[in-house]
Amino acid sequence: MYNGPPPNYVELELQIVPFLAATFYKLFGIHEIFGRIISIAFGLGTVLVLAYFGRWLFASAIAGLTAAFFYSVFPGSVYYGRTFMPDCAMVFFLTVALYVSARYLREDAMMSRPGLIAPTLLLTFAYLAKPVAAMAIVPLLGLIWERRRAGGALRVLPLATLVLVPFIVLALYDERVAAYAQWHWASGIMRLHVLPALRAALSSGEGFGLKLASFRVAIGMLRETMLGSLSFALSLAAFVALPWTASRSKALLWGWLIAGVLYIFVVVTVERVDYYLLPLLPLCALTLGGATARSLAAIETLDAAPPARYALIGTVALVAIAAALPSRTAVASYYRYNQQAYRDAVALDRALPAGALVVLGHYGPDVQYYLDRFGWEEDPLLWTPFDEESAIRKGARYFIAIEENRLYRNIDLCAWLQRFPIAPSEATWSVYDTDPARVRPGADIFWRRFRAAERMGAGRAFLDRRNLCVVPAQPPKVDKSARKASGPTAMLPRKG
Repeated sequence: MYNGPPPNYVELELQIVPFLAATFYKLFGIHEIFGRIISIAFGLGTVLVLAYFGRWLFASAIAGLTAAFFYSVFPGSVYYGRTFMPDCAMVFFLTVALYVSARYLREDAMMSRPGLIAPTLLLTFAYLAKPVAAMAIVPLLGLIWERRRAGGALRVLPLATLVLVPFIVLALYDERVAAYAQWHWASGIMRLHVLPALRAALSSGEGFGLKLASFRVAIGMLRETMLGSLSFALSLAAFVALPWTASRSKALLWGWLIAGVLYIFVVVTVERVDYYLLPLLPLCALTLGGATARSLAAIETLDAAPPARYALIGTVALVAIAAALPSRTAVASYYRYNQQAYRDAVALDRALPAGALVVLGHYGPDVQYYLDRFGWEEDPLLWTPFDEESAIRKGARYFIAIEENRLYRNIDLCAWLQRFPIAPSEATWSVYDTDPARVRPGADIFWRRFRAAERMGAGRAFLDRRNLCVVPAQPPKVDKSARKASGPTAMLPRKG
Protein backbone atom coordinates (compact mmCIF):
# COMPACT_ATOMS: atom_id res chain seq x y z
CA MET A 1 0.00 0.00 0.00
CA TYR A 2 3.04 2.26 0.08
CA ASN A 3 3.18 5.30 -2.18
CA GLY A 4 -0.05 4.79 -4.06
CA PRO A 5 -0.32 2.43 -7.02
CA PRO A 6 1.58 -0.82 -7.62
CA PRO A 7 4.30 -2.07 -7.58
CA ASN A 8 4.51 -0.50 -4.08
CA TYR A 9 8.12 -1.47 -3.52
CA VAL A 10 9.66 -0.04 -0.39
CA GLU A 11 12.95 -0.82 1.30
CA LEU A 12 11.87 -2.80 4.35
CA GLU A 13 12.43 -6.08 6.13
CA LEU A 14 11.94 -9.55 4.69
CA GLN A 15 8.17 -9.93 4.46
CA ILE A 16 7.76 -13.04 6.63
CA VAL A 17 4.42 -12.13 8.21
CA PRO A 18 2.84 -10.74 4.99
CA PHE A 19 3.99 -13.84 3.09
CA LEU A 20 2.37 -16.16 5.62
CA ALA A 21 -0.81 -14.05 5.62
CA ALA A 22 -0.93 -14.01 1.82
CA THR A 23 -0.60 -17.79 1.80
CA PHE A 24 -3.63 -18.09 4.08
CA TYR A 25 -5.47 -15.58 1.91
CA LYS A 26 -4.85 -17.76 -1.14
CA LEU A 27 -6.22 -20.77 0.67
CA PHE A 28 -9.14 -19.30 2.62
CA GLY A 29 -9.82 -15.81 1.24
CA ILE A 30 -8.84 -12.38 2.53
CA HIS A 31 -9.54 -12.22 6.26
CA GLU A 32 -7.35 -9.89 8.34
CA ILE A 33 -7.69 -12.19 11.32
CA PHE A 34 -5.03 -14.40 9.75
CA GLY A 35 -2.49 -11.62 10.25
CA ARG A 36 -3.42 -11.38 13.92
CA ILE A 37 -3.29 -15.15 14.35
CA ILE A 38 0.23 -15.19 12.89
CA SER A 39 1.37 -12.51 15.35
CA ILE A 40 -0.32 -14.34 18.23
CA ALA A 41 1.51 -17.53 17.22
CA PHE A 42 4.88 -15.75 17.23
CA GLY A 43 3.99 -14.11 20.57
CA LEU A 44 3.07 -17.43 22.16
CA GLY A 45 6.24 -18.90 20.68
CA THR A 46 8.25 -16.21 22.47
CA VAL A 47 6.49 -17.03 25.74
CA LEU A 48 7.42 -20.71 25.32
CA VAL A 49 11.03 -19.93 24.38
CA LEU A 50 11.41 -17.69 27.43
CA ALA A 51 10.23 -20.50 29.68
CA TYR A 52 13.05 -22.73 28.39
CA PHE A 53 15.51 -19.84 28.16
CA GLY A 54 14.95 -18.76 31.78
CA ARG A 55 15.07 -22.33 33.09
CA TRP A 56 18.42 -22.92 31.37
CA LEU A 57 19.96 -19.51 32.08
CA PHE A 58 19.23 -19.54 35.82
CA ALA A 59 19.08 -23.33 36.33
CA SER A 60 15.57 -22.91 37.73
CA ALA A 61 12.16 -23.93 36.45
CA ILE A 62 10.68 -21.11 38.53
CA ALA A 63 12.86 -18.59 36.69
CA GLY A 64 11.64 -19.92 33.35
CA LEU A 65 7.97 -19.90 34.32
CA THR A 66 8.26 -16.42 35.85
CA ALA A 67 9.98 -15.06 32.74
CA ALA A 68 7.23 -16.51 30.55
CA PHE A 69 4.57 -15.10 32.88
CA PHE A 70 5.94 -11.57 32.93
CA TYR A 71 6.45 -11.43 29.17
CA SER A 72 2.89 -12.59 28.59
CA VAL A 73 1.42 -9.82 30.78
CA PHE A 74 3.61 -6.86 29.82
CA PRO A 75 1.32 -4.25 28.21
CA GLY A 76 3.50 -4.19 25.11
CA SER A 77 3.19 -7.94 24.72
CA VAL A 78 -0.54 -7.84 25.34
CA TYR A 79 -1.17 -5.28 22.62
CA TYR A 80 1.55 -5.82 20.03
CA GLY A 81 1.34 -9.58 20.45
CA ARG A 82 -1.80 -9.50 18.31
CA THR A 83 -1.19 -6.64 15.88
CA PHE A 84 -0.67 -7.34 12.19
CA MET A 85 2.99 -6.23 12.23
CA PRO A 86 6.43 -7.86 11.78
CA ASP A 87 7.73 -6.87 15.22
CA CYS A 88 6.33 -9.86 17.09
CA ALA A 89 8.02 -12.21 14.61
CA MET A 90 11.30 -10.31 14.97
CA VAL A 91 11.20 -10.57 18.77
CA PHE A 92 10.53 -14.31 18.52
CA PHE A 93 13.50 -14.92 16.21
CA LEU A 94 15.72 -12.63 18.29
CA THR A 95 14.86 -14.44 21.53
CA VAL A 96 15.20 -17.97 20.19
CA ALA A 97 18.39 -17.04 18.32
CA LEU A 98 20.05 -15.75 21.48
CA TYR A 99 18.87 -18.79 23.43
CA VAL A 100 20.23 -21.28 20.89
CA SER A 101 23.44 -19.27 20.40
CA ALA A 102 24.02 -19.14 24.17
CA ARG A 103 23.61 -22.88 24.51
CA TYR A 104 25.89 -23.48 21.53
CA LEU A 105 28.68 -21.27 22.88
CA ARG A 106 28.34 -22.52 26.45
CA GLU A 107 27.78 -26.23 25.85
CA ASP A 108 29.36 -27.24 22.52
CA ALA A 109 32.98 -27.76 23.56
CA MET A 110 34.27 -28.25 20.00
CA MET A 111 31.98 -25.72 18.27
CA SER A 112 30.80 -28.41 15.91
CA ARG A 113 29.54 -27.56 12.44
CA PRO A 114 26.18 -29.33 12.87
CA GLY A 115 25.56 -27.36 16.06
CA LEU A 116 26.41 -24.13 14.25
CA ILE A 117 23.56 -24.40 11.74
CA ALA A 118 20.63 -23.56 14.04
CA PRO A 119 22.06 -20.41 15.72
CA THR A 120 23.34 -19.04 12.40
CA LEU A 121 19.99 -19.58 10.65
CA LEU A 122 18.01 -18.13 13.55
CA LEU A 123 20.20 -15.03 13.78
CA THR A 124 19.81 -14.57 10.03
CA PHE A 125 16.03 -14.79 10.26
CA ALA A 126 16.06 -12.38 13.21
CA TYR A 127 18.05 -9.77 11.26
CA LEU A 128 15.88 -10.22 8.17
CA ALA A 129 12.63 -10.09 10.16
CA LYS A 130 13.61 -6.57 11.17
CA PRO A 131 17.17 -5.22 11.09
CA VAL A 132 16.86 -3.83 14.63
CA ALA A 133 17.46 -7.41 15.78
CA ALA A 134 21.09 -6.83 14.82
CA MET A 135 21.49 -5.58 18.40
CA ALA A 136 21.98 -9.30 19.15
CA ILE A 137 25.62 -8.87 18.11
CA VAL A 138 26.46 -7.25 21.46
CA PRO A 139 25.23 -10.09 23.73
CA LEU A 140 26.66 -12.54 21.19
CA LEU A 141 30.11 -10.98 21.53
CA GLY A 142 29.63 -11.08 25.30
CA LEU A 143 29.03 -14.83 25.10
CA ILE A 144 32.16 -15.29 22.99
CA TRP A 145 34.18 -13.25 25.51
CA GLU A 146 32.86 -15.42 28.36
CA ARG A 147 33.80 -18.59 26.49
CA ARG A 148 37.33 -17.33 25.96
CA ARG A 149 37.61 -16.22 29.59
CA ALA A 150 36.50 -19.69 30.73
CA GLY A 151 39.22 -21.30 28.62
CA GLY A 152 36.88 -22.81 26.05
CA ALA A 153 38.04 -23.58 22.52
CA LEU A 154 37.55 -20.78 20.00
CA ARG A 155 37.53 -21.94 16.39
CA VAL A 156 37.88 -19.17 13.86
CA LEU A 157 35.65 -20.54 11.09
CA PRO A 158 32.60 -21.32 13.30
CA LEU A 159 32.93 -17.96 15.05
CA ALA A 160 33.24 -16.08 11.78
CA THR A 161 30.23 -17.95 10.43
CA LEU A 162 28.12 -17.18 13.49
CA VAL A 163 29.05 -13.50 13.63
CA LEU A 164 29.41 -12.56 9.96
CA VAL A 165 27.11 -14.75 7.86
CA PRO A 166 23.82 -13.27 9.20
CA PHE A 167 25.12 -9.74 8.47
CA ILE A 168 26.30 -10.75 4.98
CA VAL A 169 22.88 -12.19 4.16
CA LEU A 170 21.19 -9.04 5.50
CA ALA A 171 23.50 -6.83 3.41
CA LEU A 172 22.80 -8.85 0.27
CA TYR A 173 19.07 -8.71 0.90
CA ASP A 174 19.18 -4.97 1.52
CA GLU A 175 21.18 -4.39 -1.68
CA ARG A 176 18.71 -6.46 -3.66
CA VAL A 177 15.63 -4.66 -2.33
CA ALA A 178 17.25 -1.23 -2.63
CA ALA A 179 17.83 -1.91 -6.33
CA TYR A 180 14.12 -1.77 -7.11
CA ALA A 181 12.53 -0.12 -4.07
CA GLN A 182 10.64 3.03 -5.01
CA TRP A 183 11.21 4.53 -1.55
CA HIS A 184 14.37 3.84 0.42
CA TRP A 185 12.61 4.06 3.76
CA ALA A 186 14.97 2.30 6.17
CA SER A 187 18.23 3.73 4.85
CA GLY A 188 16.54 7.10 4.31
CA ILE A 189 15.54 7.35 7.96
CA MET A 190 19.04 6.34 9.01
CA ARG A 191 20.80 8.75 6.65
CA LEU A 192 18.46 11.73 6.93
CA HIS A 193 17.32 11.54 10.55
CA VAL A 194 19.11 9.06 12.84
CA LEU A 195 22.74 9.80 11.96
CA PRO A 196 22.34 13.61 11.80
CA ALA A 197 20.64 13.57 15.22
CA LEU A 198 23.47 11.46 16.62
CA ARG A 199 26.13 13.77 15.15
CA ALA A 200 24.35 16.78 16.64
CA ALA A 201 24.21 15.09 20.05
CA LEU A 202 27.92 14.25 20.01
CA SER A 203 29.13 17.57 18.65
CA SER A 204 27.55 20.06 21.06
CA GLY A 205 26.35 20.29 24.63
CA GLU A 206 22.99 21.63 23.52
CA GLY A 207 22.51 18.77 21.07
CA PHE A 208 23.42 16.25 23.74
CA GLY A 209 20.95 17.83 26.13
CA LEU A 210 18.17 17.57 23.55
CA LYS A 211 19.13 13.95 22.93
CA LEU A 212 18.95 13.20 26.64
CA ALA A 213 15.51 14.80 26.82
CA SER A 214 14.35 12.55 23.97
CA PHE A 215 15.97 9.61 25.75
CA ARG A 216 13.88 10.32 28.85
CA VAL A 217 10.76 10.40 26.68
CA ALA A 218 11.68 7.02 25.17
CA ILE A 219 12.29 5.51 28.62
CA GLY A 220 8.91 6.93 29.63
CA MET A 221 7.28 4.99 26.77
CA LEU A 222 9.04 1.85 27.95
CA ARG A 223 7.65 2.41 31.44
CA GLU A 224 4.13 3.50 30.55
CA THR A 225 2.94 1.36 27.65
CA MET A 226 5.49 -1.43 27.18
CA LEU A 227 6.28 -2.70 30.68
CA GLY A 228 3.84 -0.92 32.97
CA SER A 229 4.99 1.20 35.90
CA LEU A 230 5.29 -1.62 38.44
CA SER A 231 6.99 -4.05 36.05
CA PHE A 232 9.39 -1.28 35.05
CA ALA A 233 10.32 -0.67 38.68
CA LEU A 234 10.69 -4.40 39.30
CA SER A 235 12.90 -4.71 36.20
CA LEU A 236 15.18 -1.95 37.46
CA ALA A 237 15.43 -3.72 40.82
CA ALA A 238 16.17 -7.01 39.05
CA PHE A 239 19.05 -5.42 37.10
CA VAL A 240 20.43 -3.93 40.31
CA ALA A 241 20.32 -7.42 41.88
CA LEU A 242 21.79 -9.11 38.79
CA PRO A 243 25.39 -9.23 40.15
CA TRP A 244 24.08 -11.40 43.00
CA THR A 245 21.84 -13.56 40.78
CA ALA A 246 23.51 -16.78 39.68
CA SER A 247 23.24 -17.39 35.93
CA ARG A 248 25.02 -19.26 33.19
CA SER A 249 25.85 -16.04 31.38
CA LYS A 250 25.95 -12.57 32.88
CA ALA A 251 27.53 -11.20 29.70
CA LEU A 252 24.46 -12.21 27.72
CA LEU A 253 22.15 -10.15 29.92
CA TRP A 254 24.47 -7.17 30.34
CA GLY A 255 25.28 -7.17 26.64
CA TRP A 256 21.59 -7.25 25.76
CA LEU A 257 20.96 -4.34 28.15
CA ILE A 258 23.86 -2.28 26.76
CA ALA A 259 22.69 -2.91 23.19
CA GLY A 260 19.15 -1.93 24.16
CA VAL A 261 20.19 1.31 25.86
CA LEU A 262 22.38 2.32 22.90
CA TYR A 263 19.56 1.46 20.49
CA ILE A 264 17.14 3.65 22.45
CA PHE A 265 19.64 6.52 22.54
CA VAL A 266 20.48 6.35 18.83
CA VAL A 267 17.25 5.23 17.14
CA VAL A 268 14.19 5.42 19.42
CA THR A 269 14.97 9.02 20.35
CA VAL A 270 14.40 9.81 16.66
CA GLU A 271 11.66 7.30 15.75
CA ARG A 272 9.64 7.77 18.93
CA VAL A 273 7.12 4.93 18.76
CA ASP A 274 6.77 2.50 21.62
CA TYR A 275 6.76 -0.73 19.62
CA TYR A 276 10.39 -0.02 18.67
CA LEU A 277 11.11 -0.98 22.29
CA LEU A 278 9.80 -4.54 21.96
CA PRO A 279 13.29 -6.15 21.78
CA LEU A 280 13.84 -5.13 25.42
CA LEU A 281 10.80 -6.99 26.75
CA PRO A 282 12.29 -10.54 26.63
CA LEU A 283 15.38 -9.22 28.41
CA CYS A 284 13.30 -7.67 31.21
CA ALA A 285 11.24 -10.86 31.49
CA LEU A 286 14.37 -13.01 31.82
CA THR A 287 15.93 -10.71 34.40
CA LEU A 288 12.72 -10.69 36.41
CA GLY A 289 12.58 -14.47 36.21
CA GLY A 290 16.09 -14.79 37.59
CA ALA A 291 15.46 -12.27 40.36
CA THR A 292 12.23 -14.02 41.37
CA ALA A 293 13.92 -17.41 41.52
CA ARG A 294 16.76 -15.91 43.57
CA SER A 295 14.30 -14.26 45.97
CA LEU A 296 12.33 -17.46 46.52
CA ALA A 297 15.53 -19.44 47.07
CA ALA A 298 16.62 -16.89 49.67
CA ILE A 299 13.24 -17.11 51.42
CA GLU A 300 13.45 -20.89 51.58
CA THR A 301 16.81 -20.73 53.39
CA LEU A 302 15.71 -17.90 55.66
CA ASP A 303 16.04 -18.58 59.39
CA ALA A 304 12.40 -17.87 60.18
CA ALA A 305 9.27 -19.72 61.15
CA PRO A 306 7.41 -21.47 58.29
CA PRO A 307 4.41 -19.08 58.46
CA ALA A 308 6.74 -16.12 57.99
CA ARG A 309 8.38 -17.76 54.99
CA TYR A 310 4.98 -18.59 53.48
CA ALA A 311 3.91 -15.00 53.98
CA LEU A 312 7.00 -13.77 52.13
CA ILE A 313 6.40 -16.23 49.29
CA GLY A 314 2.81 -15.02 49.14
CA THR A 315 4.05 -11.44 48.95
CA VAL A 316 6.18 -12.31 45.92
CA ALA A 317 3.14 -13.85 44.24
CA LEU A 318 0.99 -10.82 45.09
CA VAL A 319 3.59 -8.47 43.58
CA ALA A 320 3.59 -10.52 40.37
CA ILE A 321 -0.21 -10.39 40.21
CA ALA A 322 -0.17 -6.65 40.91
CA ALA A 323 2.21 -6.20 37.97
CA ALA A 324 -0.14 -8.20 35.74
CA LEU A 325 -3.42 -6.48 36.66
CA PRO A 326 -2.80 -3.10 34.98
CA SER A 327 -1.30 -4.68 31.84
CA ARG A 328 -4.33 -3.98 29.67
CA THR A 329 -5.16 -0.70 31.39
CA ALA A 330 -1.78 0.74 30.33
CA VAL A 331 -2.72 0.34 26.66
CA ALA A 332 -6.49 0.70 27.02
CA SER A 333 -6.50 3.81 24.83
CA TYR A 334 -5.02 1.75 22.00
CA TYR A 335 -8.18 -0.33 21.88
CA ARG A 336 -10.51 2.62 21.53
CA TYR A 337 -11.66 3.74 18.12
CA ASN A 338 -13.18 6.97 16.92
CA GLN A 339 -16.80 6.25 16.09
CA GLN A 340 -17.19 9.46 14.08
CA ALA A 341 -14.10 8.60 12.02
CA TYR A 342 -15.64 5.20 11.32
CA ARG A 343 -18.95 6.77 10.22
CA ASP A 344 -17.16 9.29 7.99
CA ALA A 345 -14.97 6.63 6.40
CA VAL A 346 -17.94 4.37 5.72
CA ALA A 347 -19.82 7.30 4.20
CA LEU A 348 -16.87 8.05 1.93
CA ASP A 349 -16.56 4.39 1.04
CA ARG A 350 -20.10 4.61 -0.34
CA ALA A 351 -19.49 7.95 -2.08
CA LEU A 352 -16.10 7.42 -3.73
CA PRO A 353 -15.55 5.20 -6.78
CA ALA A 354 -14.29 1.71 -6.07
CA GLY A 355 -10.53 1.45 -6.32
CA ALA A 356 -9.97 5.22 -6.27
CA LEU A 357 -6.55 6.21 -4.96
CA VAL A 358 -6.69 8.79 -2.17
CA VAL A 359 -4.39 11.04 -0.19
CA LEU A 360 -5.38 11.06 3.48
CA GLY A 361 -4.45 14.21 5.36
CA HIS A 362 -3.95 12.16 8.50
CA TYR A 363 -1.52 9.65 9.99
CA GLY A 364 -3.01 6.40 11.27
CA PRO A 365 -4.15 3.19 9.65
CA ASP A 366 -7.72 3.23 10.95
CA VAL A 367 -9.30 5.58 8.41
CA GLN A 368 -7.58 3.95 5.45
CA TYR A 369 -8.71 0.56 6.71
CA TYR A 370 -12.33 1.64 7.15
CA LEU A 371 -12.26 3.48 3.81
CA ASP A 372 -10.91 0.40 2.02
CA ARG A 373 -8.85 2.43 -0.48
CA PHE A 374 -5.18 2.42 -1.33
CA GLY A 375 -3.16 5.61 -1.28
CA TRP A 376 -1.03 7.90 0.84
CA GLU A 377 -1.20 8.84 4.53
CA GLU A 378 0.40 12.24 5.01
CA ASP A 379 0.59 15.06 7.53
CA PRO A 380 -1.30 17.94 5.85
CA LEU A 381 0.99 20.43 7.59
CA LEU A 382 4.05 18.94 5.86
CA TRP A 383 2.60 17.77 2.53
CA THR A 384 3.38 20.19 -0.30
CA PRO A 385 1.74 21.06 -3.65
CA PHE A 386 4.66 19.31 -5.34
CA ASP A 387 3.98 16.16 -3.29
CA GLU A 388 0.30 16.35 -4.19
CA GLU A 389 1.10 16.83 -7.88
CA SER A 390 3.35 13.77 -7.73
CA ALA A 391 0.55 11.73 -6.13
CA ILE A 392 -1.92 12.94 -8.76
CA ARG A 393 0.45 11.89 -11.56
CA LYS A 394 0.51 8.45 -9.95
CA GLY A 395 -3.28 8.26 -9.93
CA ALA A 396 -4.49 9.98 -6.75
CA ARG A 397 -7.97 11.38 -7.34
CA TYR A 398 -9.07 12.63 -3.93
CA PHE A 399 -7.45 14.56 -1.08
CA ILE A 400 -9.32 13.88 2.17
CA ALA A 401 -8.78 16.76 4.60
CA ILE A 402 -9.25 14.89 7.87
CA GLU A 403 -7.12 17.29 9.93
CA GLU A 404 -8.34 20.55 8.42
CA ASN A 405 -6.78 22.63 11.18
CA ARG A 406 -3.32 21.48 10.09
CA LEU A 407 -4.19 21.87 6.41
CA TYR A 408 -5.28 25.49 6.95
CA ARG A 409 -1.94 26.26 8.59
CA ASN A 410 -0.18 24.97 5.48
CA ILE A 411 -1.24 27.91 3.32
CA ASP A 412 0.67 26.75 0.22
CA LEU A 413 -1.10 23.41 0.04
CA CYS A 414 -4.46 24.77 1.14
CA ALA A 415 -4.36 27.55 -1.49
CA TRP A 416 -3.25 25.12 -4.19
CA LEU A 417 -6.10 22.71 -3.40
CA GLN A 418 -8.65 25.48 -4.07
CA ARG A 419 -8.26 24.67 -7.76
CA PHE A 420 -10.35 21.55 -7.18
CA PRO A 421 -14.04 21.21 -6.27
CA ILE A 422 -15.27 19.63 -3.06
CA ALA A 423 -16.70 16.18 -3.76
CA PRO A 424 -20.21 15.66 -2.36
CA SER A 425 -20.44 13.19 0.53
CA GLU A 426 -22.13 12.71 3.88
CA ALA A 427 -18.78 12.75 5.70
CA THR A 428 -17.81 15.69 7.89
CA TRP A 429 -14.43 15.88 6.15
CA SER A 430 -13.79 18.03 3.09
CA VAL A 431 -12.84 15.84 0.14
CA TYR A 432 -11.10 17.60 -2.74
CA ASP A 433 -11.74 16.00 -6.14
CA THR A 434 -8.19 16.14 -7.53
CA ASP A 435 -8.94 14.70 -10.94
CA PRO A 436 -6.93 16.91 -13.38
CA ALA A 437 -9.98 17.02 -15.61
CA ARG A 438 -11.93 18.75 -12.81
CA VAL A 439 -9.59 21.73 -12.33
CA ARG A 440 -11.76 24.79 -11.94
CA PRO A 441 -11.63 27.80 -14.28
CA GLY A 442 -9.27 30.55 -13.15
CA ALA A 443 -7.27 28.19 -10.95
CA ASP A 444 -3.87 29.22 -12.33
CA ILE A 445 -4.69 32.93 -12.07
CA PHE A 446 -5.74 32.48 -8.44
CA TRP A 447 -2.56 30.53 -7.70
CA ARG A 448 -0.27 33.14 -9.30
CA ARG A 449 -1.96 35.93 -7.34
CA PHE A 450 -1.59 34.00 -4.11
CA ARG A 451 2.09 33.34 -4.80
CA ALA A 452 2.67 37.02 -5.56
CA ALA A 453 1.04 37.95 -2.25
CA GLU A 454 3.06 35.29 -0.44
CA ARG A 455 6.34 36.66 -1.81
CA MET A 456 5.40 39.99 -0.22
CA GLY A 457 4.65 38.24 3.08
CA ALA A 458 0.90 38.64 2.65
CA GLY A 459 -0.11 35.09 1.74
CA ARG A 460 -2.18 34.59 4.87
CA ALA A 461 -3.88 37.97 4.47
CA PHE A 462 -4.67 37.11 0.82
CA LEU A 463 -6.52 33.96 1.95
CA ASP A 464 -8.18 35.65 4.94
CA ARG A 465 -9.70 38.33 2.71
CA ARG A 466 -11.35 35.56 0.70
CA ASN A 467 -12.36 33.62 3.83
CA LEU A 468 -10.20 30.65 2.77
CA CYS A 469 -8.05 28.35 4.88
CA VAL A 470 -9.02 30.25 8.01
CA VAL A 471 -7.47 28.73 11.11
CA PRO A 472 -10.15 28.69 13.82
CA ALA A 473 -9.44 29.62 17.40
CA GLN A 474 -10.93 26.28 18.46
CA PRO A 475 -10.86 22.83 16.79
CA PRO A 476 -12.72 23.15 13.49
CA LYS A 477 -16.30 22.02 13.07
CA VAL A 478 -16.82 21.60 9.38
CA ASP A 479 -20.13 22.92 8.06
CA LYS A 480 -20.41 20.96 4.86
CA SER A 481 -23.43 22.82 3.54
CA ALA A 482 -21.69 26.18 3.99
CA ARG A 483 -18.49 24.92 2.40
CA LYS A 484 -20.34 23.68 -0.66
CA ALA A 485 -22.54 26.76 -1.00
CA SER A 486 -19.77 29.38 -0.95
CA GLY A 487 -16.90 29.70 -3.40
CA PRO A 488 -13.38 30.84 -2.59
CA THR A 489 -13.34 33.65 -5.16
CA ALA A 490 -15.52 34.99 -7.94
CA MET A 491 -12.96 33.57 -10.36
CA LEU A 492 -13.36 30.06 -8.97
CA PRO A 493 -17.05 29.19 -8.85
CA ARG A 494 -17.93 25.94 -7.16
CA LYS A 495 -19.22 23.18 -9.34
CA GLY A 496 -22.37 21.51 -8.23
